[in-house]
Amino acid sequence: MTTLAYRRDIDGLRAIAVLAVVLFHFGVPGITGGFVGVDVFFVISGFLITSIIWRERQAGRFSFIDFWARRARRILPALFVMIAATLAVGWFLLAPKDYEELGRSAHYQVTFTSNLLFSRQHGYFDVSSDIKPLLHTWSLAVEEQFYIFFPLLLALLSSRLKHWRLALFAVLLGSFGMSVWAVEHEPQKAFFLLHLRAWELLAGAMLAVLPKHEWRASPALAQGVSLASMALILIAVLGYDAKTPFPGATALLPVLGVVGLIWANGQQHTWVGRLLSTRVMVGIGLISYSWYLWHWPVFVYANYAAVDGLSALELAGLMLFSLVLGYLSWRFVETPFREKRLLAGRKAILASALVGILGLGFTGLAIREADGVPSRLSEQALRFAQAKKWSPDLLACMADKDTPDDRLFCHFGPKSQSVSALVWGDSHATALIPALKVGADRHDISLVEASFAGCIPLDGLENIARCAHFNQRVEKAMAEQTFSDVVLAARWSLYVYGQMSGDKEHALKDPGTGQYVRAVAEQRFAQGLRERIQSLRAAGHQVWLVKEVPLQEIIVPYRLSRLAMMNRPVDREGLVVAEHVKRQAFITQLFDELAAGDSGVKVLDPAPLLCGADGLCRVELNGRALYTDDNHLSDVGARYIEAFLEPLFSSLQSRGLTAN
Repeated sequence: MTTLAYRRDIDGLRAIAVLAVVLFHFGVPGITGGFVGVDVFFVISGFLITSIIWRERQAGRFSFIDFWARRARRILPALFVMIAATLAVGWFLLAPKDYEELGRSAHYQVTFTSNLLFSRQHGYFDVSSDIKPLLHTWSLAVEEQFYIFFPLLLALLSSRLKHWRLALFAVLLGSFGMSVWAVEHEPQKAFFLLHLRAWELLAGAMLAVLPKHEWRASPALAQGVSLASMALILIAVLGYDAKTPFPGATALLPVLGVVGLIWANGQQHTWVGRLLSTRVMVGIGLISYSWYLWHWPVFVYANYAAVDGLSALELAGLMLFSLVLGYLSWRFVETPFREKRLLAGRKAILASALVGILGLGFTGLAIREADGVPSRLSEQALRFAQAKKWSPDLLACMADKDTPDDRLFCHFGPKSQSVSALVWGDSHATALIPALKVGADRHDISLVEASFAGCIPLDGLENIARCAHFNQRVEKAMAEQTFSDVVLAARWSLYVYGQMSGDKEHALKDPGTGQYVRAVAEQRFAQGLRERIQSLRAAGHQVWLVKEVPLQEIIVPYRLSRLAMMNRPVDREGLVVAEHVKRQAFITQLFDELAAGDSGVKVLDPAPLLCGADGLCRVELNGRALYTDDNHLSDVGARYIEAFLEPLFSSLQSRGLTAN
């Protein structure tokens, strides 16, 4: 085998890369663009791997099997140990849905495709990414895919084409062009997928296969290039942030910086090269792979256990702890395998790799298929976790596009020809069913409910065609049946303001521009509600407007189960009352105005039963979750606030509208 001359400065570059990533992930001030450390790794990998392949090919000694065996020896042992440890810790720490996702991530990563999984989920910078212990393996998947395909491509081009370097450069340009396009049109794919990242690895590869020449750069030129190149990397590390469109054109800075440093330091002994070659930098570079592997699970699990975040001192301690784990992994896992003190033969390492892939892959798949193995939770934690599931009865009552007309309504109370009221709305109307059922039975009232998830029960404001069709079907059914009362219940603020996270997908848009404007959304909602009430009143219906329950800032079953797993108190969880009042201010004012101007319009508000004198809108009662997520009441929650519907049932009863 032809060996590549060792360059201390490249290990120093690895240190720059891993320090950038780790400091960024641990939130060190100023390192806002530390994510470009991955791009530094990509260029280094492209250069070193291609250098090895090309020298062996020139010597006539290259073997695909030997190459892949060396890659397996270098990458897989430490990776598999980290994945196994992450799964083991997750068993004791993670809520079911998170453990299920971890199992899915492990299954994908051992097949070198975790980047494909993450490209279909939330973005790299989203808050939800902070609870994915194996998110960082996306970059390893990209490299592993490159190691599989690139040797084949290089062999094909170099053996068939005279100007194969130009062809390879054309592939680089093609990948870069697609990356630039994807950053604007498909940013998640641009970040995670091989063909949109390949140009970075190919930049290092092109440097490795440059034709040999006698000319050597002058010391002054090498110094200038190395200083400028380091400046490019630092500008990206210190100047970029999560809002920077990336990779695409902005990735040119770190990529060209690494290419420049490798070239310049290969020409002359530069000041930057000496800095990178110091003992500390080389030492960090040697353990950079293992440190990269361990730092992210440590960060994720510590934040997960802390629930409400970590102090700067705690983060510093955790970063040091991850460094120690990285060193131990390098010393006792990486090095013995790399130096062939363990599984020295090619067949032995490949067979062991296959065993590891199958073992961890099937373990991850089993965790996924078992829904995160909820049986491992304590009784209380499991009770909270299970609150996320809607009962089959509720799901059956929520219409979809295929629901036949004879099943559009769900009936509650005594079976009778005299149905007195219709409850009409979106999934928040569905969530009220346990309370409606209890009240209907207690008061001997017959009523029906019609709901469709994400569909506001107001004409002309539906943002999707199936909602308009659903509302039309309800209106047609109302014309064919006699209802004395109509109850409108929905997550009103979703359509006026969007999600609490800021997502405006369901919010009412300006018809002229298609953009969200708060004042326009409020005006359209007010007009649509007035028109709906006018039409209902004209048809002789008593109208009831149901205010929405307090929207929480947490996924309630998930949060409570996490706290229960760690024996943490849950009684202080919930939205601050003032926040609920603030979000609902316009809607509350509108409802009150409509009720004040028409005795045939009444308002029902569940919030007083959920929000207490302690200033919180509660999410838990006697060890039970009151919500299924951050906005829908659970069965327990709906039954708990059943009393807020008492005015409706009392009114129906007093008017003699009980079932015959």
